[in-house]
Amino acid sequence: MPDLTGIGSVADLANTVIGKLWPDKTEEEKQQLAAAVALVQGQLEVNKAEAANPNLFTSGWRPSIGWICGAALAYHYIVRPLLPWLLTVFGLSVPAIPPLDMGDLITILLGMLGLSGFRTFEKTQGVSK
Repeated sequence: MPDLTGIGSVADLANTVIGKLWPDKTEEEKQQLAAAVALVQGQLEVNKAEAANPNLFTSGWRPSIGWICGAALAYHYIVRPLLPWLLTVFGLSVPAIPPLDMGDLITILLGMLGLSGFRTFEKTQGVSK
C-alpha cells in the first residue's frame, strides 16, 4: 500500500493557492456589504449632526430643497397649464410660459423621497427615535 501522508498537505496547499487566485465570492460580497453599511452609517451620523445644528443654513438645506421641488412641481403641473387658460377666460392673452427641465427635478425629488421613506421605515420599526 502506498504512503498517502503527503497528499493531504499538497491538497491544503492547492486549496490555499486557489483561494488566493479565485477568492470566495460570498466572502468578497460580505466585505463589500460591510463597507457599504459603514459608509451609510457614517452618512447618517453626518446627517444627525447637520439636523441638530441651530444654524438655519446648516440644518435647513434639506427642507428648503423639498420646498423648492414642491414649488417647481406646482408651477409645472398646475400654474403653467392653468394660468394661460384662466387669463384667456378673462380676455387676456399671455405669451407661452416656459417649461422646467423636469428630469433633474424629478431625480432630486425621488432621491429625497427615497431617503425620507427609508427614515419613515426606520421609525415604524423602532430603530430610531
